[in-house]
Amino acid sequence: MTETETTAGETWAAPAKGADDRGRVYLAIVFCLLSMASVQFGAAFSKPVMQELGPFGTTWLRLCFAALVLALFVRPPLLSYGKRHWFAAAALGTAMAMMTLCFFAAIERIPLGLAVAIDFLGPLTVATIFAGGRWRLVCPAVAAAGVLCLSWDGGAWVGDRLGVLLALGAAVGWGSYIVLMKHAGQQFTGLEGLSVSLLVAALVATPFGFRQAVLGLTPELALMAGLLALLVPLLPYALEFAALRWMKASAFGILMSLEPSIGAGAGFIVLGQELTPSQMLGVALVVTASAAGTMSRQA
Repeated sequence: MTETETTAGETWAAPAKGADDRGRVYLAIVFCLLSMASVQFGAAFSKPVMQELGPFGTTWLRLCFAALVLALFVRPPLLSYGKRHWFAAAALGTAMAMMTLCFFAAIERIPLGLAVAIDFLGPLTVATIFAGGRWRLVCPAVAAAGVLCLSWDGGAWVGDRLGVLLALGAAVGWGSYIVLMKHAGQQFTGLEGLSVSLLVAALVATPFGFRQAVLGLTPELALMAGLLALLVPLLPYALEFAALRWMKASAFGILMSLEPSIGAGAGFIVLGQELTPSQMLGVALVVTASAAGTMSRQA
């Protein structure tokens, strides 16, 4: 038996053997929810550090801290890996670096809720491609309408062009990350793939963030960056890496459709970024399009 016999397993579980597939699916759901909360509140709490070190410097420091901590914990046998391992880790690490560098540069210029909504177009594209169905082309259009609603505060357009472009770059990185994370999870044992990929991500981010980080670094800022690295990216990556072993990519996309609403909530609670009624509608449209896009395969 390669699929769990329960309805939940058939819909959500990745191919696996054993009688505890259903429990793993539920645990994977919890992991995804914790991951989303960690990412969005970690991003909101990053504002003070980014003001001192810049978005690239802050991101580079966090990737370095996360890579170091996970490498010490996992101790990946680097010399034993073959070409297919290094190719998978290099691809995933590059996607990680692109996703995080672009996202944190974007939230410096545009509201967190808008940045997350644009960013989520990447996973939505991946989900609709894999899900198929007759609503396949409608869902991205609905999500785009939601992004437009989020971009208008009732009196003017929010953000700037560069911030939007950076968020789109993060969307490309996030979409690639989902596909590549699944592949890397199948190539490595345990968290070894994540550990090696984070080392690659830190290396890729070095030309962008090293100078910013070193020029403004103090012991206090280094400590704050280290603590933030636990929220983003170490904890979310570890949770998602485990979740994608136990559930389908389409099911993962359904859960991640909640991310824009969590991002808007974190922006309001931590940063005081209130939403107008039209912007709330925008969040609802993005969430609905994301969920519908990934569920269309089941229809």
